[in-house]
Amino acid sequence: MPDLLEDSMERLDVIGNISRDRTRYPDRRGGYRLGGAALFLSLAAARAGRRAAPVCVLGDDLAHLPESPVLGTLDWTARIQVEGASTTFDLEYDLHGELVGVGTEYGVAEGLTEHALRHVDQHPSGTYHVCCRRPLDVAAVLDRLAAYGSGFSVDFFLPSAEDMIRVAAPWLPKATTLFVNAAEYQLLKQVIDSGALPEVVVTDGPRAAVVHRFGRQVTSAVPPPSPPREVSGAGDTLAGTFLAHRSQGATAAQALAEATSAAARYVAAPSLPIPAPRRG
Repeated sequence: MPDLLEDSMERLDVIGNISRDRTRYPDRRGGYRLGGAALFLSLAAARAGRRAAPVCVLGDDLAHLPESPVLGTLDWTARIQVEGASTTFDLEYDLHGELVGVGTEYGVAEGLTEHALRHVDQHPSGTYHVCCRRPLDVAAVLDRLAAYGSGFSVDFFLPSAEDMIRVAAPWLPKATTLFVNAAEYQLLKQVIDSGALPEVVVTDGPRAAVVHRFGRQVTSAVPPPSPPREVSGAGDTLAGTFLAHRSQGATAAQALAEATSAAARYVAAPSLPIPAPRRG
């Protein structure tokens, strides 16, 4: 059985977007807030005790984020800032927390692939998490990581998961951990033998999350009940927490228990507001 644990002193470099989001629910929850998988996953990993750096492209409107005390736990050295608007997402959910509509303007994130490949070339021995979402060229990034023998994990986003899973399939057996929700797991099994995958974490909203190792379920955990205020980012919070605890020597069962608890706390907490730039 291969060792899935990572050196706890290594930084986790998270390739993905940081965005300005609007979330909407039928009961009028939601609103404008800071978002993006790279942000939520990195924050969760840092809170769980692991150095984490978003590998992202910020536009002028979010260039001040590294100055925010709220985000001071992150290592911002892997981000770049370019002229233009940051990514924006308009995310519509039903009352059960299921995503029913997405509107996207990628903005400066169109340059994420080039930035990510350059970063990997500069840090080939790093440990990475790849948020497999548009507009990232997932095949190019995973191929580069595999060529260097870099350790990496991946996750998906349901609206693009079918395409992204098919694109990523040749490299998925090399990933230490895959994070999918229940619907994405069904798509995953259609394109690759789950027995070839070292570790797959499957979430299902408020229902039990499970870990599969080479096709066999090895543990599960039911998230503590929490009245949801905001579900967007819960999966990223779970993934970042799980990876941080695994890197520190936790078993899959221990890491999943910590991760489901962190996700439950996240959905019950207020959204992360977009911090105002410092004056002067």
